[in-house]
Amino acid sequence: MDKAMQKVNERLTPEGKMDVLSKWEVHTLLTASKERFSYEFRACSLAVLNTGSTEDNAKAVLEQYPDFKIEVIQQERGIKLQVSNAPAQAFVDGEMITGIKEHLFSVLRDIVFVGNEIETNPRFDLEKTEDITNAIFHILRNAKALQTEVLPNIAVCWGGHSINRIEYEYTKEVGYQLGLRYLNVCTGCGPGAMKGPMKGANIAHAKQRITDGRYIGITEPGIIAAESPNPIVNELIILPDIEKRLEAFVRMGHGVIVFPGGPGTAEEILYLLGILLHPKNKEVPFPMILTGPKSSEDYFKQIHHFIESTLGFEAQQKYKIIIDDPALVAREMRSMIEDVSDYRRSTSDAYYYNWILHIDKEFQLPFIPSHENMSQLELHKDQETHLLAANLRRAFSGIVAGNVKEEGILSIEENGKFQISGDEEIMTPLDKLLSAFVEQKRMKLPGSEYIPCYEIVKPRNLS
Repeated sequence: MDKAMQKVNERLTPEGKMDVLSKWEVHTLLTASKERFSYEFRACSLAVLNTGSTEDNAKAVLEQYPDFKIEVIQQERGIKLQVSNAPAQAFVDGEMITGIKEHLFSVLRDIVFVGNEIETNPRFDLEKTEDITNAIFHILRNAKALQTEVLPNIAVCWGGHSINRIEYEYTKEVGYQLGLRYLNVCTGCGPGAMKGPMKGANIAHAKQRITDGRYIGITEPGIIAAESPNPIVNELIILPDIEKRLEAFVRMGHGVIVFPGGPGTAEEILYLLGILLHPKNKEVPFPMILTGPKSSEDYFKQIHHFIESTLGFEAQQKYKIIIDDPALVAREMRSMIEDVSDYRRSTSDAYYYNWILHIDKEFQLPFIPSHENMSQLELHKDQETHLLAANLRRAFSGIVAGNVKEEGILSIEENGKFQISGDEEIMTPLDKLLSAFVEQKRMKLPGSEYIPCYEIVKPRNLS
């Protein structure tokens, strides 16, 4: 039997995570893991155990291990996790790899325990902007991710899981330069542009004799199977959906570096631009640098032109583009994060959570990428620019769902491609950008044949 398909059973004891629980908490975990969150708990646990796989299709991962089981077992002194028919790659000589074990208990903590708390607690009305932000804070604090009395030092790195080797090596070099400057790294936790910066920073931290370097991976249930946590992540945090995941990045991080990617990266760029374009955030500093090797220069020109054609010149002023200069990227980010520190100090905002940043409900409420919702997106310029950015983000979010998320893949199989339409001055640059992603093989992991999950229908004529 192929070693990757061998399966192992083990009973796990929490170490430092969820090791001290009340009887009520144990009962909550037992009940919620078997009922309300049973599917998500199993799917996310399998994704963690499958770390290192080259598969980026959530549905395919679940189909590979149909007999995989994970159960919460009650003990006199708390709980244990029983895993059955788990991927053998998560074990060494019959024992689970420590980092994977930690990630498994992070799944239990965020999906089952905190998920149940937020859904059943009347103080969190997830239709209200303030309560959504408070819920995200609650999740991050419970994960012990919010460090007080520490100056801003978290560089968020976004980029694709499907990038070429030259681009990957570049992300490592940027991460290395960030680490030399005592910055920590937060990414979407998967492979490609999410792994590279962490790997580079890890080496730099070792050179600087930094023993508490942070490699924070933020994900959500729908995407984790396509972007299983890479081995360097030492803080895994799972948010309930993509919108809360994105808000967690900008609330917790102090600046963003964007590497080459595909529709998911475009979604992230549009999300942040939409927030920064809101009039209430005009004075709030939030660094954003787009960067890649010389071979990726055309990619960033395409992104830059798309933003000019859709959101305009003002949006282009919200970021810098630096090509083929990792040290300059790190110096600029270090300098701009110092500006963030000064601003937080002057406004009495917390260093560890960006409370003052205004985020509209349009960027917070989960977008369900159904065929109906995708076809009814408001893709026209007869609206405020930050709202157009929100709708463009939803379009890319739907494409991500159709590419890699189980429910999106199933929906495409059942109902055909998503139909995306809008005004010609929006649809033409959108079509060009998506076509470039396909041509450059940025939609799927290398080696996977890509069949588009969307169709740009005949644009509406301008009236």
